[in-house]
Amino acid sequence: MSVSIGPTSTDADLVAETRNGSHQAFRELVMRYEGTVAATVIGMLGPGSEAEDAGQDVMIRFYQSLDRFEGKSSLKTYITRIAVNQSIDVIRRRKRMRWRLWSSREDEPGIDVYADPRDRGREAENRRAVHQALRELPEEFRAVAVLRMMQGYSTQETADLLCVPLGTVLSRLSRAKAQLAKLLKDEDHGPE
Repeated sequence: MSVSIGPTSTDADLVAETRNGSHQAFRELVMRYEGTVAATVIGMLGPGSEAEDAGQDVMIRFYQSLDRFEGKSSLKTYITRIAVNQSIDVIRRRKRMRWRLWSSREDEPGIDVYADPRDRGREAENRRAVHQALRELPEEFRAVAVLRMMQGYSTQETADLLCVPLGTVLSRLSRAKAQLAKLLKDEDHGPE
């Protein structure tokens, strides 16, 4: 029995229809969760083509793994976990590539997809500074900071997404905040 597919369809119905081969159902799932995926990968990787590619890879992995989705967590939690894992994979590849190329250059040019083209002021500058500071955090701190501070997940949800104890999330969040504050302070004052 096929269900009507649209914005009012439940996630469970869309998953079932996608498993039955409905491309329309999967398109609806993509539309529903592309913002969540984009916010996660951009938060982890910074804006630019690398994040766009990672977002597309997340959707491919999501589609390929739908048969394994058991519904023990929400679909949003499930796809966010895929996005975090994909972002961590990209970060690890980035580190290996830098090592192979013997490059000490840490900055990567990118386009700030959040910046309003008319806004060349402080807001766009602050966003770039935050993204840069996030990229300098170790990946385990970055994941916690993005999920808690940017995505708004609760501490327990963050622990569940990252498969770590609650205390670990609290510790990593505290250290991430301290490191971010130092990085942003250093950025604000610049070299003397």
